[in-house]
Amino acid sequence: MGKAGLDNRHRNKDSEISHKHGNTLIRTLRKIYGQSFAAGYPETEKLSEVLLQLNETSLSQLRRDHETGHLDHKIANASK
Repeated sequence: MGKAGLDNRHRNKDSEISHKHGNTLIRTLRKIYGQSFAAGYPETEKLSEVLLQLNETSLSQLRRDHETGHLDHKIANASK
């Protein structure tokens, strides 16, 4: 049962991230997290299109910044 709760929290965070930042291009996120972010996906893909397939490293980076409230600021700076 404990694992189900953990999974639900992750899915909820992923849904929040997708809703708020789904239009962000992988190109922008690579400026923040490096070229290995969302490896295997074109830089022109939107986050919402690849979010569910991200590897654990890329997803953990997004979740951490989203939970701490830093993701908005990082995306805004990388988009300049």
